[in-house]
Amino acid sequence: MHIDRDVAPDYPLSWQARALTGLMRGTFKPAASLLMRHGLALDCAARIGELTRWVPLRPPEHVTITPTDLSACGGEWVRSAEGGDLDEGKVLLYFHGGGYFACSPGTHRSITWRLSAAARRPVLALDYRQGPVHKLADSLADALDAYRCLLERGHAAGDVILAGDSAGGHLTLATLLALRDRGAPLPGAAICLSPWADLTDFPRRANRWQDPMLSAGRIRWLARRWTSGLDPRDPLVSPVLGDFAGLPPMMIVTGSTEVLRDEARRVAVRAREAGVPVTYEEWPRMPHVFPLLADVLPEARHAFRHMAGFLDAVAAFRASGETAAA
Repeated sequence: MHIDRDVAPDYPLSWQARALTGLMRGTFKPAASLLMRHGLALDCAARIGELTRWVPLRPPEHVTITPTDLSACGGEWVRSAEGGDLDEGKVLLYFHGGGYFACSPGTHRSITWRLSAAARRPVLALDYRQGPVHKLADSLADALDAYRCLLERGHAAGDVILAGDSAGGHLTLATLLALRDRGAPLPGAAICLSPWADLTDFPRRANRWQDPMLSAGRIRWLARRWTSGLDPRDPLVSPVLGDFAGLPPMMIVTGSTEVLRDEARRVAVRAREAGVPVTYEEWPRMPHVFPLLADVLPEARHAFRHMAGFLDAVAAFRASGETAAA
């Protein structure tokens, strides 16, 4: 498998996908449009989101969840025994999505346990600080601290993979840029699922009506809130504007009807222009962060097999480079 390529998976659209996108269009999207209009409503949503930490989302029997205080903000280790033993010398550091104000490692276990199986290594799902109490800089500081902790525990940088979805995809890209700018050793690869990469104040027109889940206007409103007092063109605020030179191979997964699709494409283009190999996958008619729905969506389960293939290709790429250097 080649790393640097565009993929448009051509699986037949499942009836589950048709039903779910229709349901989202009629429920989640209008609810989110009403919610993200006032700071007070956002504060309430964040408080409600805290309650999800106490909802028992039980993973399959072959998955183990272990709370950790590895870094100041903590998180959980996720290990899936599906497909054989895990390489404990390697790790995947995962940043959950949720617009920087909602969700937690617990809400994203359907992604993290499958990534553990796909990467054949433990996953550290980071419980990083979020708004409205905390700032983007706090989330980034937590991500960098967790990465530093992994290296201090003896993990080689090349044996660490960074991954995240939506706002967590933003945090993945910002972390990569910050590590590179600080001269720190870089991870071996990164995976971004539906990354939110542009927080500048611009109107999103592509897929404005087609997206079954997210409102373009509400994303713009949220970006204004999180960038208040910041330069939105700072690459650590809007990673799509960054210089990607020297970063490790990336995989970017998005849906063709997402309102965030174009910024995912722009990340892929800018990274390639800087010499970074990128696997860019645009899945027809899939909603925002569709891998989160792998319990019910066949397409989402296929996507994890694609991620496993990408990581195998990265391992082979690294091995061939080491052989040539020897």
